[in-house]
Amino acid sequence: MNRESAILEKPKRLSEELAERVSGATVIRRDEALAKRTTLRVGGPADLYIEPASEPDLAAVLRFCKGHKMAWFVLGRGSNLLVKDGGFRGAVICLAQPHFSHIEVIGDRLHCGAGAKLKTVAMEAKRHGITGFEFMEGIPGTVGGALRMNAGAMGGATFEVVESVRMMDASGLSHEYAVREVTVGYRHCATLKKHIALGAVLRGKPGEREQIQHRMHEFSLKRWESQPAAPSAGCIFKNPSTIAAGKLIDELGLKGTRVGGASVSAEHGNFIVTSSGTTAGEVLELIEVIRQRARAKRAIELETEVEIIGEDKSD
Repeated sequence: MNRESAILEKPKRLSEELAERVSGATVIRRDEALAKRTTLRVGGPADLYIEPASEPDLAAVLRFCKGHKMAWFVLGRGSNLLVKDGGFRGAVICLAQPHFSHIEVIGDRLHCGAGAKLKTVAMEAKRHGITGFEFMEGIPGTVGGALRMNAGAMGGATFEVVESVRMMDASGLSHEYAVREVTVGYRHCATLKKHIALGAVLRGKPGEREQIQHRMHEFSLKRWESQPAAPSAGCIFKNPSTIAAGKLIDELGLKGTRVGGASVSAEHGNFIVTSSGTTAGEVLELIEVIRQRARAKRAIELETEVEIIGEDKSD
């Protein structure tokens, strides 16, 4: 067997072995294209793509990865993610099955699975007359992804409404943490770098449905007026302490700057949009153009908000 055949054979053996350790309802695919699973629409494949059917199956997947010293990554809706052109060597885990997508409303609390869509959370809260979740309506992500990056919009942030979080560690053991036990920062949750969010209890306040609907409508209009419709990963950079990243990029005259099929959005300077055929390498090159200009002209070191995974494509 030549080297290329051996490389292709390994994921096949691993997928067959993993299939024996989980239920038949768990989805396992080899060499899964990740570009179609991210909102930026770029990037290479994952060796293994897995959708566990239950928490025991997820635990089995994590133990399998640990036993094989295999890297893993949790994929939500791919809205804050840039996968490099060489793809991801390891297992990409997606909590897309119904077990992880439940939402139960009890009083002013929403008990949500990590796979629940943020838009669905916002709509359920509105339906039950609970306010505090309007900012989630237009974020194209899941509860798990929002917890991992403390996602925010329209002046609101995820952990402002979190009461507790259930997580699973790399050994497959589950724990529940009160929000005060979780390490959280701006667009970051350090605790979830080594754990997988299984779900959370979110707490709002009683509100009038008409007022909640009005705020959601206002936020939606503002979003459509200020953000591009073309494929993007959302905000590329975190806001520096002295100026909003989008405003800085606009002031630097970088709107419309292009590298291949990747360009800085004309609507919002902190968005990079892609067209058909764009590569992750082009997006990464454009990111570096922006960072170098900010460094040279303003002495500002821009830090990426979008999560970058995978490896470069070999020649």
